[in-house]
Order: sequence, then structure tokens, then C-alpha cells
Amino acid sequence: MTLIRPTEDASSAVQIERRAVPTEFEVRSEGGQFRFYGYALKWDARSGNLGGFRERVAQGATSESIGRDDIRALFNHDPNLILGRNRSGTLRLSEDTTGLHYEVDMPDTTYARDLTTAMERGDVSQSSFGFKTAGPEGDSWAEDEDGFPLRTLQKVALFDVSPVTYPAYADSTSGVGSRALELLAERRGLPVARLDSLEAIRAAIREEVEIPALPTEARTFPLDIHSRNHDVVSLAIRAKRL
Repeated sequence: MTLIRPTEDASSAVQIERRAVPTEFEVRSEGGQFRFYGYALKWDARSGNLGGFRERVAQGATSESIGRDDIRALFNHDPNLILGRNRSGTLRLSEDTTGLHYEVDMPDTTYARDLTTAMERGDVSQSSFGFKTAGPEGDSWAEDEDGFPLRTLQKVALFDVSPVTYPAYADSTSGVGSRALELLAERRGLPVARLDSLEAIRAAIREEVEIPALPTEARTFPLDIHSRNHDVVSLAIRAKRL
């Protein structure tokens, strides 16, 4: 699984995450119309490093979405290159024991015919899906056997499924990557609040830098003492709190 740069959907102003996975597309010609089949995602397949964390998709994570949401099939996530839509019946999505399977009735357009040829030749061999997590319980975090942050997608809302030419890697400053770094630092007992950037958190995890000490704070405490002639003398004692 590969991370693709998150984008913002203009209509709903939500950040869409995208993932790409290798797949084998099957292309058929039925009654003069081309149709292709493939998997948008596979359950429990462990991703590589997605900018500070790894990820897996729990079985059934898309079940509510495919029965509820308006989902498109696009080429390279381009809304101008639409291939099908579940509400029109030209995109059909289903879950099985392997993952989320989809099939698309290709439109009679130049770009769809070109894509069909590319799929048959094996030039396009990856599929991607756009999603957002469905509420606070949409994902969960743990550490894998290597002590690396592991995110599990428990419930997602799908926006699109797309054959893609190749994935574009996102930088590690995405919100999810930041969250993963902070989680790992906290699990290792590092004071995240005292590290002023993601690079500082990353360096602390790798034990490349010393964590800055808390700044000292001076406070004045009044103190009355008696002199030999019983006069009261007020002194101020300054103390530093570490």
C-alpha cells in the first residue's frame, strides 16, 4: 500500500486520503463494451512506511460506505476522466474475503479506450482509493512488532476508486504522519510538548538530539526573621524551580 498526497474536496471541504495498491486488472469485451475488474484494496495487507507509520485495512471497513455513499471510478483520480459511478450502475463494488472488489463498465470515450489498451498491456497495474475515516472510531493506533506506529482503518467513507499510472508519494508533514510521530514519541516517554517541530520529534525518536530541559522559573518568597534587638527584618529569597 502506498500513500498518495491528501487532497481537499472542494464540495465538502474535507481532506481526502488516498492509497495505492498493486492489482491485476482483468479486461473483458462483452457485446462491444469493455469492462474491467480489480481490487481497490485488500484486507490486512501491511503497508510499507507511509511517512512515519504503517497501515492496514480491517475487513469490512468499507461495508457501510459502499451501500450508502455516492462513489465514482476515475482514472488517476481525475474527476474529468470518469469511468463509472455506483449510483448509475456502471460501477459495482463488493466485499469478499480478499478485499474490496470493483468492476466498471467503461464509457465509449477516447481516454477509456486508451486506458483499456494500457491495462491489457500491463502498463497500468495499480489501483487507488480515496477515503476519509468515519468519525473518531474510524481508525485505531498501535505499534507493530518493530515498534513502528501501525494505523488500522476500521471504518472509512469512500469517495472514489481509481486505476492509477503510478502513485505520488506524500511528504511526512501530512496530518496522519504527524499524528503517527507524536504517538510513537509518547509511547516511548518523550515529552512531545517540548519538541517544537516534526523534525525535532523524529530526531528525538532516533536519539540524535538531546531533549531541551524545562526552562527555570524564578520566584520570590518573603521571609521575616528577628534581629538581635527583636526588630523584624524582611528578606526576599529567590528560588528557582527546575
